[in-house]
Amino acid sequence: MKNYDLIIIGAGAAGLSAAIYAGRSLLSTLVIEKFSFGGRVNDTPRVINYPGFKEISGRDLINEFRRQAENFNTNEFTYGTVSKIEKIGEGFKLITSRRREFFAKAIIIATGTYAKMINVPGEIEFAGRGVSYCSTCDADYFKDKDIHILGSGDLALEEADYLSNFANSINMIIIHEEGNFDGNELEVKKIKENPKISYTWHSKLEGIYGDDRVNSLDILDLSDNTNTRVTSDGVFIFAGMSPNSEFVKDYLDLDDFGFIVTDDCMRTSVEGIYAAGDIRQKPLRQIVTAASDGAVATVYAERYIRNRGVR
Repeated sequence: MKNYDLIIIGAGAAGLSAAIYAGRSLLSTLVIEKFSFGGRVNDTPRVINYPGFKEISGRDLINEFRRQAENFNTNEFTYGTVSKIEKIGEGFKLITSRRREFFAKAIIIATGTYAKMINVPGEIEFAGRGVSYCSTCDADYFKDKDIHILGSGDLALEEADYLSNFANSINMIIIHEEGNFDGNELEVKKIKENPKISYTWHSKLEGIYGDDRVNSLDILDLSDNTNTRVTSDGVFIFAGMSPNSEFVKDYLDLDDFGFIVTDDCMRTSVEGIYAAGDIRQKPLRQIVTAASDGAVATVYAERYIRNRGVR
């Protein structure tokens, strides 16, 4: 079992920011990532609100994060899924799903979130066959198609704008009354000016149907409870995010939605364990706030490591 000063679980914006601060603090650090370095930032086609970049793709931005984090020879990186954390003496043992074990004096959890499913008929059956949660991943499959988007938050609006470069038409299914979006005004203005985008207001998605691929949807009009079946070549679902916190649900304090509870210093309910980024309970989930969380978490983790037991 290899020993480290610090283990960072997750290599999105928060985790890589934490690794950069760990590197400059000369902490022996292991970063463990489950899927792909950058996490959901990779799925963002266009970032216009990160300081220093007028416009950049999420993938290019996170590659800058990664290159900087890899520049420190005290940082190591590996792929794996952490399944359990145990308190062992003066530190913590991490066990992965493949039974690898690592030991650290402190831990930063930066595992982020995943797209929330809405559990309507056909959603699971047609996942990858007309049901998608990521435009960057799947936009090419919908070239010249007539598709739907569920949601009206920032992500849904950004994805609608991006998908309009591929799809023939896009109809957004929005639960609110006409004209009421959940996203920021800049994105609202942009999609209102996009001739490919239309809206079905005060409605919700009730079912997804097809043969080999999606060919129709059931949409419920909430004003009169009428259900209408419409033709569709696919649907992108942006119904919010759920935290990747299942592996610590019996170990750390979580809020009612499963997000890790921290204080302003990113400290969790267990001394020596910190949380950063979208995984923690917070009012704003953005790349810039995730990066900030990662920096704060490492600063306080370093203090904990250097002054064992002093909070």
